This record gives sequence, structure tokens and C-alpha cells, in this order.
Amino acid sequence: MSANTSNSRRRGTEGWLRAHLAGQRSLLFGAVAVGLIDAPLLIAQAWLLALIINAVAIDGQGLAAVMPWLWRLLGVFAARVLTGILRDGLAFEGAARIKHRLRDALFEHCIALGPDWARGARSGTISHLLADATEAMDRYYRDYLPQMMLAAMLPLVLLLVIFPNDWVSGLILLVTAPLVPLFMVLIGKGTEALNQRQWRRLARLSAHFFDAIEGLTTLKLFGASRRELGAVAALSEGYRRETLAVLRLAFVSSLILEFLTTLGIAMVAVYIGFRLYYGEMAFWPGLFVLLLAPEFYRPLRDMGAQYHARMEAIGAAEGLIEIFARQRPEDTASRAAAEAISRPERIECRDLAFAYADGAPVFSGVDLALRRGKRIALVGPSGAGKTTLAHLLLGFLRPQAGAIRVDGVDLASLARGVWLQQVAWVPQRPTLFHGTLADNIRLGRVEADDAEVARAARQANADAFIQALPDGYETVIGDRGQGLSGGQIQRIALARAFLKDAALVVLDEPSASLDPASEAAITDAVARLAADRMLLIIAHRLDTVREADEILLLAEGAIVERGRHDALMAANAGYARLWSLYRADDAFGGVRS
Repeated sequence: MSANTSNSRRRGTEGWLRAHLAGQRSLLFGAVAVGLIDAPLLIAQAWLLALIINAVAIDGQGLAAVMPWLWRLLGVFAARVLTGILRDGLAFEGAARIKHRLRDALFEHCIALGPDWARGARSGTISHLLADATEAMDRYYRDYLPQMMLAAMLPLVLLLVIFPNDWVSGLILLVTAPLVPLFMVLIGKGTEALNQRQWRRLARLSAHFFDAIEGLTTLKLFGASRRELGAVAALSEGYRRETLAVLRLAFVSSLILEFLTTLGIAMVAVYIGFRLYYGEMAFWPGLFVLLLAPEFYRPLRDMGAQYHARMEAIGAAEGLIEIFARQRPEDTASRAAAEAISRPERIECRDLAFAYADGAPVFSGVDLALRRGKRIALVGPSGAGKTTLAHLLLGFLRPQAGAIRVDGVDLASLARGVWLQQVAWVPQRPTLFHGTLADNIRLGRVEADDAEVARAARQANADAFIQALPDGYETVIGDRGQGLSGGQIQRIALARAFLKDAALVVLDEPSASLDPASEAAITDAVARLAADRMLLIIAHRLDTVREADEILLLAEGAIVERGRHDALMAANAGYARLWSLYRADDAFGGVRS
């Protein structure tokens, strides 16, 4: 990559970082303003110290004579401590708010990108960005930006005081000061690439480790845990090497900056020493200037110390910018459309066509209608597009052609949040979260009381096994429903759908891979669920759709058959062949498709 391209990317990344200052500039500028108050206090401190030392060492005065100045010096010390606390507090609060807002924006953007994007993203990468990458912004906003502004202003204020007392010392400081930011920029060119590589390695390590923990049971079962341990160790070693390379460069940069500032102070000290020796300068002003010389360089040194925070933030922002650059689905919602549907009665799909950006068309010319109180079953071979069609109805995806109308209102005109209030989804492998069973059932209606939760559980045939648990509805389960059987997890997911009371419920074969008792309980609950709702069942076990009001066979990119089970069997076409294959597979105890 060319130097111009690298500089352009760096400027673009830093512009993105500074754009997030909006709304919090007052806090950070307040921190800078308080830091500027430190300048006159610093000058007063040096002035009082020079007076006291001059009075004692040169004029031979005693403690009583300098006591008033000592009390004033103590007051200056206290004021500097207070201003330091206030400055750090304002900078910390500003950085914390920016981080909070950035993390919220990232989470909201990930939600807006939808489940189809989330399926292709690594969970570890997203958690790394939400936690580590946003946290890396802290020192940039809290330390680097305020210090950069103070480094530009504080030395100028001190020069206004130093020049009248000794213009040659002021000239030495003025000439040597630009060397500090110059060397920072030169060192920063190498540091940026190292920081970006370090953060990319950390992102890969976090994602890999997260995936390994999630799949630990599978790794153990297949005897692959030690091999995975070796992969994590290799990634960790690579990250260690990158981190040490960054630290080495940071230590070298600190050494150079310390050398430059020490050299500048030494030049001032030698010059003042010779002038004092030859009697060309009084002791008091010489000491006053000499005390101010280290403080002149201190803001520049502090900025150099925080320069690594800038590089770290630029490296961490790379992944965040990549996520935010992903296009969110367009939202053309209107208030009138939202008010037009309170409890939808009918959903119609006309000439639907969909294709993923990186693949061939999934289907086209699809027509179907869902009506309240009716069960529609969607069957077909794997990869036919059944789940994609369900995601279109749920609003996760938008069709390239055709329209989905809800009581005559185009689904595209509804805000996603409004439509999601009207739907419920029970996937084949529902996700339960760590927490109580009651909280998991309340997922779609957090305000529901205990009686409503219990009623939903009874409708889903889940109340009996919940009541049998030691803590009942307050029983705490692990991630993904650890501690429950597959049938119990499915019934909790159905209880969610009952409690939400959504108009449309999409079921992705809720009774797959269950024992007969669990399957019977869930089949009974599904029949109850369909009584007053639109129900779409994605079926893999064909015997679960025999009582459906309409069965749709999706194959070869279109709905090729539709009707009730008996009529489709009598037609002896695609559905009948699929049923025969299912029965033959079932008879031999194979895996059902």
C-alpha cells in the first residue's frame, strides 16, 4: 500500500472518530478549558518557588519572612489538584458517553442488518467489536484529544511569560518544541500499521476463542479439543508477537521524546547557568525561567505519551467502520400504514421473487395467501427456499420483485419494528437465554405478569414440567436452554408465541427430532395456536402437515403444487413422491428430510 493511500485512510479513520464527538464537545472542551486554568496556576507556582528560594538562599531570610509565600504556594498546590481532578472528570465523562453512544449505535446497526447478516457473521467478532474495540476508544477521547489541544495552547501561554524574562531561553524553547511533534509523526507512520495488524489478530483470536468455547462439547465428542487448543495457542502467539512489536516501538518513541525534551531543558539550564556565573542575569528571573522550562515541554511530552492511544483507536476503528459501512435495509415506513393494521386478517404474496446478492435466484413468481385461523404448510427439498420465504414474510428480507400485502397494505411501507410486533417465529432450534424460565417466556412481552406467563405456558403444554421443577417459573437455565430437553425447549418457545399473541406465527418444524410424547404435546399446542392466528409451518416431517388447510410444495424456484394432503396424494405428482420418500426413510429408521 502506498504512503499516500495509507495517509488518506488514516485521515479518513480519524475523521470518523472525530465525527462521534458530536454532542459531547462541551465536556471535552470543558476539560481543555480547565486544563488551561492550570497555566496561570503553574506560572504562580514557579514564581512563588523562585521567590522563596531566592529569599532563603540569596537574601538569607528566615522562615517567618517567607511564610506568607509558603501559604500562597500551598493554595496554588491545592488549586492545581482540584483543577486536575475536574479536568480528568470532564474528560472521563465525555469519553464514557461517546463510548456508550458508539456501542449503542453499533448494536442498533447490527440489529438493523437483520438475522440473515448475523448468520454469516462470527459471534466472536461482533462481541469483540462491541466490547474491546469500543473500549479502545476511551483513551483517544479521554486523554489524547484534550491533551492535543492543551499541547497546542499551554506552551504558547508559558512563552508569553518566559520571553519578557529571558528572550534567549524563550527562543531555545520555541526552536526545539516542534521537534517533539515531528518525531511523533515520523514514529507514528510505523506504529499505525503495527497497531492495525495487532487489532486484526486480536479480532481473529477473540472470534476463534469464542467459537471454540461455544462448540466445546462437539470438539470433545470428536476428539478435536487438543487440536483446537493448538490453533488458539498459535493465534495467541501471533498476537503476543504483534503486541511486543508495538510495545517496542512505543518504548523507543518514549525514549526519543524524553531525550529531545531533556536536551532542550539542558540547553536552557546551561545558558542560564553561564549567564548567572558571569553576572549577566539575576538569580530570581533565571530560576523562574528554569522552573518553567520543564513545564513548557510537559504538555508535548504528555501528548507523545498519549500518541499510542491515537494509533490504538485508529487500529480498533477499522472493524467498526467496516460494520457501519454495510448497507441497512431501506425503511420506507409511514405512520398511516402502521395505523392501518392493528390485528391483520390476511397476508397476500403476489409474484414474489428473491435472489441473494452473491447467488442465483432462489425463487420467482411465488403466490400465496395466509388467512386468520388457517394453517398453511410449506414443504419441499432442502435448499428450495422455504426459510427464505419465511424470512420475507417476517420482514427480515425484502423481495426483488412482487409484493407482500397485509390487509391490503404493502409490507414495505411498514416500519420493521411495527411489523415485528405482529409476528412470532418458532425456529427448529429456539434460542433460550441464561435466566429464569419466566423471563425467557416474557421475551416478546416483558411487561406480562406472572398469571399471563403461566396461562401461555399452559396453552403450550409447558406448565406441567415447569411446575415440577424445584423453583418452578423462577428456575434458572443456562445458555441455549441447558438443563432442558429438546421438547421442553420447544414448548417454552411456543409459550413465547402464545404470550406475544402475534397475528402471524411462523413455525420451522417445531416437532422435529422429538420423542412421541413431546411430539404429541407440541402438535396439540400448535393446533391451539392456529385457532385465532395466521400460521405458516415449514415442514420437514410430512406427517405433521396432513391436517393443514393448504400445503404448498416449493421446488425448482416456484410453488409447483398446492392443496390439501388427500388431493395432492391423489394427484400422484411431486408431493406424493416426496411423501413416499419420507415414508421409506421413516420405515428404515433414517434421517427424515
